[in-house]
Amino acid sequence: MPLGTLDRTPPPFFKQGPSALSKLMFFSALALFLMVADLRFRITQPIRAAVATALYPVQWLALQPVRAVQHGSGYFTALSQARAGEESARQKLATQSLRASQVEQLAQENSRLRKLLGLREQPAITGVAAQVLYDAPDPYTRKVIIDKGMVQGIALGSPVLDESGVLGQVTRVHPLASEVTLVIDRELAIPVLNIRSGERSVAFGEPSAYGGGLELRFMGSNSDVQQGDLLTTSGVDGVYPPGLPVARVDRIERRAESAFARIYCTPQAQVNAALHVMVVTPVSDAAMQVPPAAPTAAPAGKGVRK
Repeated sequence: MPLGTLDRTPPPFFKQGPSALSKLMFFSALALFLMVADLRFRITQPIRAAVATALYPVQWLALQPVRAVQHGSGYFTALSQARAGEESARQKLATQSLRASQVEQLAQENSRLRKLLGLREQPAITGVAAQVLYDAPDPYTRKVIIDKGMVQGIALGSPVLDESGVLGQVTRVHPLASEVTLVIDRELAIPVLNIRSGERSVAFGEPSAYGGGLELRFMGSNSDVQQGDLLTTSGVDGVYPPGLPVARVDRIERRAESAFARIYCTPQAQVNAALHVMVVTPVSDAAMQVPPAAPTAAPAGKGVRK
């Protein structure tokens, strides 16, 4: 008998284990269950923290050649560019020094007025300096990874600033690193205050607008918003300290068929080029550390009637 005519498949007696279709259905159901459980109960958060801690040395080693190239390219900067940068830095330093003296005077006046009226003192803003390591490997979100985590006292939900304004918010904390969601991410919203008009609103991330921006939603078409208005944090959410620059109004679209206007804003922070950041303690956590204001004394001549 020719060898090609022999049946090489094993008889059914020697087949063991479930079929391929049953395996596919089982593992699909298991994956779906794990995704739902992770979304509702965060069961994989300790595993993610352990994996992030174990991979941190590998990530650090992988970033060293990139940093070496970046530092090496700095040596080839022209002398004229270095002098121009020094002059610009001196001018900014002088301007910031003048503003700092004015802010200190206003802070003293604010403290005196609060003591006079018996109001509670504003909590002091504290923070931790950090450095951006790399962008998060997710094409559908706008996030970065910084080199500070729970070991350095980073709390979940802490605001993140750069030298120009609000950069984002900490949305995931690992022992040695943290994940920061940028203000242009569609999942982030910040209560803002229009400095010119004093009107409060909410700025939502809009990553598709000019490569990344923000949008003021649910604003009436007759709202008092103009191009160039500066938006700062309002401080009503208990997370962001008030008065931090967030964005500036760039474009306004008012349509007759819609009751709301489309207001696009440009972030003040360098969302695409931030390197050194400051992680600020949330206002609600800082307020818990402030002692309550002392009660005011009763006016003279008005004793308590027994």
